[in-house]
Amino acid sequence: MDHAFHANTWKFIIKQSLKHQSVIKSQLKHKEIITSLCEDILLSFHSCVQLAEQMTESDAQDNADYRLFQKTLKLCRFFANSLLHYTKEFLPFLSDSCCTLHQLYLQIHSKFPPSLYAVRISKAQQEEIAGAFLLTLDPLITQLLTFQPFVQVVLDSRLELPCELQFPQCLLLVVIMDKLPAQPEDVQTLWCTESQASETTTRVSLLRAIFYSFEQCSGELSLPVHLQGVRSQGQAEGAITLYQHVCVHLCAFIASFHPSLFPELDAALLNAVLSASMITSLLAVDAWCFVARYGSAELCAHHVTIVAHLIKSCPGECYQLTNLSILFRRLFFFMAPPQQVEFIQKFPPKEAENLPLWQCISFQALPAELRKQTAHEVSGVGTAQCKKWLRGTRTLGELESLNTVLSALLAVCQSATEALDIGQQTAVVEVGSQLWSFLNVKLVTGQPYVQQTFNLLLPLLGFFIQTLDPQLICQVVTLQTSLLRLEPPDHVRLAVLDFVSSLGKLFIPQAIQDKILPNLSSIFALLLTDRNWLLEQHTLEAFTQFAEGTNHEEIVPQCLSSEETKNKVVSFLEKTGFVDETAAARVERVKQERGVFWEPFAKVTAEAAKWSSSQPYAKRARRELPLEEEYRSALQAVAGALEALELLLQKSPAPDWLLMKMEALQGRIDTLKRHVL
Repeated sequence: MDHAFHANTWKFIIKQSLKHQSVIKSQLKHKEIITSLCEDILLSFHSCVQLAEQMTESDAQDNADYRLFQKTLKLCRFFANSLLHYTKEFLPFLSDSCCTLHQLYLQIHSKFPPSLYAVRISKAQQEEIAGAFLLTLDPLITQLLTFQPFVQVVLDSRLELPCELQFPQCLLLVVIMDKLPAQPEDVQTLWCTESQASETTTRVSLLRAIFYSFEQCSGELSLPVHLQGVRSQGQAEGAITLYQHVCVHLCAFIASFHPSLFPELDAALLNAVLSASMITSLLAVDAWCFVARYGSAELCAHHVTIVAHLIKSCPGECYQLTNLSILFRRLFFFMAPPQQVEFIQKFPPKEAENLPLWQCISFQALPAELRKQTAHEVSGVGTAQCKKWLRGTRTLGELESLNTVLSALLAVCQSATEALDIGQQTAVVEVGSQLWSFLNVKLVTGQPYVQQTFNLLLPLLGFFIQTLDPQLICQVVTLQTSLLRLEPPDHVRLAVLDFVSSLGKLFIPQAIQDKILPNLSSIFALLLTDRNWLLEQHTLEAFTQFAEGTNHEEIVPQCLSSEETKNKVVSFLEKTGFVDETAAARVERVKQERGVFWEPFAKVTAEAAKWSSSQPYAKRARRELPLEEEYRSALQAVAGALEALELLLQKSPAPDWLLMKMEALQGRIDTLKRHVL
């Protein structure tokens, strides 16, 4: 259809509808009019983008193409203004058109940079389209802000969008968030509170929707895509990542939040902090830290206390505890010294029950005197608790509390080593050495709690590498070598890397060089061939650190077991990539990865992801397996527990109560055998 005729047709329809509005407003087929107008907007916009793509790909500027581009863009603008005008006059009648209007916004932004699904067009054409057309969509959203059916469509808990529309949805929610501070309190409340219209229709709050939508944009976050930044006084506008874009606008929104909506803010932030998505949790932590800095010292202290109680109430290792620990550590830096003193009085570090909190804290957040005092107290109670475990029954069930103690000692060493005197440092080394003597390959490979103990002891001993007994270093390296041959979990291999990289600072005595150096080269050779990209990166960093600091240069070539490994190390040192990938190829790869990986993760419930596997096998949570597999798993757990018991009996005399407990277990086994027969 001719552009002029097309435009004049719509001009006539809109003009007549408005002219006779009072008479025909109830009889007009508003849904059909809105749907047709939106379809025409999308068709003309797609034509406009295709023309821009052709001009970008063409070397020579074709004036005819450019004139057609401008003409099509002008038509887009006319249609958008017509829609804006019609929507303004007939808004109360557009309840069943809100979904169409919502989809219009998403579809347009999915085909326009920086969307991963947009075609490649020049910067000049992007600016023309944005200035002439996209800006007209902004007042449309403003008009719809007060319309409850539109709110319901955008925030519908059942909303399921394809991958290409997740990023536009996130951008839309940010736009809405920017507009709300200028709206009355009732409109802000409409968007920021949850509501259940019926048993099947639930509306989530805007903040929850933003965190959820942000979580879906994994491809845009990993590339990352860049958006136009906010112009600062005296500074030019710059491109920022999606994370920065959402974080800045979210914090600005929080600063203008109406006091009556603070409970909604608290609930949304806590819910996002506890998210299984790491990037979503970090965004919520950043926003919470803004609240801590923006608010009063008392508010910050109140939040720290609440998070402290949440951490202490966590029943075991889980990702929620990890997220809360990160939040707690960062909030603690924002506490004023008087509030820090109150916190120390409320949760004294000299009491073992508070060590789960002090293991999360960086002691650098405290003033010098408080840092010294708390470091001494944590060190004292930590070494005392380790000695108590060494004197006791040393059961696997007690390892959870021991690991908390070791983690607290590690926190002191990482952030306040200078506050410990020689005697305290010696005490830490002594208990660490005694605890290491109880570790062996079977225990570390068979029990997750023992793996955690292993992971904590390595960096703890690594801090005092210069003062460690050479024979202990020999034992540590030997155990690591044996362990790596059995392919332990990734977190165990990462702990090994941290320790061996610290050996670069150490001169190994001649008497034990033949025991340590071959094992060291074997460890690096094994880890440098690992195909896990994260381990590969850490191994290259650790190997470089070791090679630069060691006096034993002769073992460096022995670590490079193949030509491929040598090339990998050289590429790392020269900071050249292993894979030559174009920008377009990278975008396609990210889109494919997103489709492959997101589907399974989207179905993971909070309950399924709730607990990590750090518990002893005998107490591991039940998994939904076929019955035969469950029987196998249960028998393996029993066998693992018996092996651990056998090892303990080889090391020390049995306690008096052990025989009675074993006889009781034997009775239960006899009962089970009768059920089988």
